[in-house]
Amino acid sequence: MTLMPATPAPPATTPQTSTLLHAPVIDWFRAHARDLPWRRPEAGPWGVMVSEFMLQQTPVNRVLPMYEQWLARWPRPADLAAEAPGEAVRAWGRLGYPRRALRLHAAASAITERHGGEVPRDHAKLLALPGVGEYTAAAVASFAYGQRHAVLDTNVRRVFARAVTGAQYPPNATTAAERRLARALLPDDEPVAASWAAATMELGALVCTARTPSCGRCPIADRCAWLAAGSPAHDGPPRRGQTYAGTDRQVRGKLLAVLREAVAPVPQAALDAVWHEPVQRARALDGLVADGLVEPLPGGMYRLPLT
Repeated sequence: MTLMPATPAPPATTPQTSTLLHAPVIDWFRAHARDLPWRRPEAGPWGVMVSEFMLQQTPVNRVLPMYEQWLARWPRPADLAAEAPGEAVRAWGRLGYPRRALRLHAAASAITERHGGEVPRDHAKLLALPGVGEYTAAAVASFAYGQRHAVLDTNVRRVFARAVTGAQYPPNATTAAERRLARALLPDDEPVAASWAAATMELGALVCTARTPSCGRCPIADRCAWLAAGSPAHDGPPRRGQTYAGTDRQVRGKLLAVLREAVAPVPQAALDAVWHEPVQRARALDGLVADGLVEPLPGGMYRLPLT
């Protein structure tokens, strides 16, 4: 039997080490944070939740117009829950990964049925909502309710990888070691911890970026382990790419675009026209049906889901 080498543990953090990072990052955030609608008090917990669903694997500039339209149409969870799931898919437009629209609709329905239409404050109750995973539950509890949770998105993981562990990039998938490190770095005070979560995310988005980090503008450059080590190149597994052209994802998007624009069920022939390769097209359509994004009807007709 071949033994795999153990994953190295991150450097130990002490309260003093953590404190040296907290103040400069939070001060930088207060001075440089973007004015985003989901950060405003009027967004409320529902606005925060909507933003977290939309921002998964989607840049802010694409989310902003859709977010505004969504909240204008469905300002409360009950408003979305009262509509057919297909309307959520239709309104999702070209944000990508449209299963998120169905999951958000399911979460809105559960919030309406179980919690009187109010996004729950309790982390466990958030985690119990359909479509809500550990990251989203922690983000909503932290950003909407000011609670103390480790919020680990790609940007935060990259900041921690560089500043603390000295690696250019974090692992492809979140590890237990990263979660332990994130918990160790959390400030003890709840409001400060919530600020820290938002600040590290913004630092990764604006300064400690994946391709061209602006280390000269970083508030913790003088205590960054990666810089101190000479900015060593990534030596782990190849980083996953974001190929889109020619993939099943592209075909699925084209099929959904036809259905979003239609006011009545769409015949198979109209869907066949969107992609030249029949095997891939059929596979993509079958996947949409299996995911609940498309509802097949008798006579070879298709529509967005009504239930």
